[in-house]
Amino acid sequence: MSINGKSVAAISPLLVFVLLYLVTSIIVRDFYKVPITVAFMVSSVYAVATMRGVPLEERVKVYSQGAGSPNLMLMIWIFILAGAFATSAKAMGAIDATVNLSLQLLPENLLLGGIFLAACFISLSIGTSVGTIVALTPLAAGIAHETGTGLPLLVAIVAGGAFFGDNLSFISDTTITATRTQGCKLSDKFKVNSQIVMPAAAIAFALYIFMGVHIHAPQQLPEVDWIKVVPYMVVLVTAVAGMNVMMVLVLGLVLSGVVGVFTGTYDLFGWFAAMGEGITGMGELIIITMMAGGLMETIRYNGGIDYILHALTRHIRSKRGAELSIAALVSVINLCTANNTVAIITAGPLAHDIAGKYGVDKRKSASILDTFSCFTQGLIPYGAQLLMAAGLASINPIDIIPYLYYPFIMGACALLSILFRYPKKYS
Repeated sequence: MSINGKSVAAISPLLVFVLLYLVTSIIVRDFYKVPITVAFMVSSVYAVATMRGVPLEERVKVYSQGAGSPNLMLMIWIFILAGAFATSAKAMGAIDATVNLSLQLLPENLLLGGIFLAACFISLSIGTSVGTIVALTPLAAGIAHETGTGLPLLVAIVAGGAFFGDNLSFISDTTITATRTQGCKLSDKFKVNSQIVMPAAAIAFALYIFMGVHIHAPQQLPEVDWIKVVPYMVVLVTAVAGMNVMMVLVLGLVLSGVVGVFTGTYDLFGWFAAMGEGITGMGELIIITMMAGGLMETIRYNGGIDYILHALTRHIRSKRGAELSIAALVSVINLCTANNTVAIITAGPLAHDIAGKYGVDKRKSASILDTFSCFTQGLIPYGAQLLMAAGLASINPIDIIPYLYYPFIMGACALLSILFRYPKKYS
């Protein structure tokens, strides 16, 4: 088999997943017909079965190493803690109390824009989109219920704002990775990035203000039970202060239990039951995450990532072409790995070489890596962010995608910045 044929075979498990899940769902116009867990199971079995030259035991070992990688296991711990906190806080009444407080403080027509700004601010402060989604999704779900606004829209607003900070924050792992691989300063990359994504955020904010004009909150709001707001407010404050997301969730979980028992909402065993229900509710999300990790590891092991790198860089002719290749490179790898940080780490060294060869400003190449990886990550239903948001809101991740206005606008602005050589100073 030729190297091209072998390499195409290496990425074929991803094609199987796309055909089975996305294409089939589009054809039948129903994204619930093929459960995403089944799509991953079939493509995973195919990936293991088509690995050549190694015994079955070794194939399973490769898949298992990807499914149980340290990064994925850390993510799974976050999922478990998030599920336990979200459900115990809801059972204690924290979500209802916080929603009532929000509805009283924010004017009705600023609810959507206010949620978006809150997500932008928190993600910019803590540097993690997942942490922001964990903190704000339950609140958004509660507001959707109280105002009659579509739940996927509210969840998408939180996810979009979360990617804003993930792309710009000085402590974001994607920002740090992008600047390190390209050899530029964080502040310089911020200057380039902000000129591209700030207009996108402004457009999205204006859109949400316009969409929120007709939102009406209930006329008779219950009195806010302030003590029940404490666990949720502590989670928000400690997250903004930069505390590790796992510590934030543990602190919120303990406070939810203490307040719940103190107020008589539930007893100790009721708290345990709520935590158990929340953890069990994250089961599908955990299974999807592990199967996605195993699937992508088989693709990497068989040379699929290397093939993608080669295919996207062999026709570069100009600086604009080089920038477009870097954008395509990190986007495709992100589709394969479902992790924007891993995508930047993988594409970064080659992007550095491309930038050097074709005279692309390293600050611009770092911006392209970060912006397009976040754009892609925000649109894949099997990425950690959308899976987490969908899990906390009990909806299908596919339902969120049509309302992800900010990632779409950000991607358009980033593409236009390449085509029209903007910002001029760095192009």
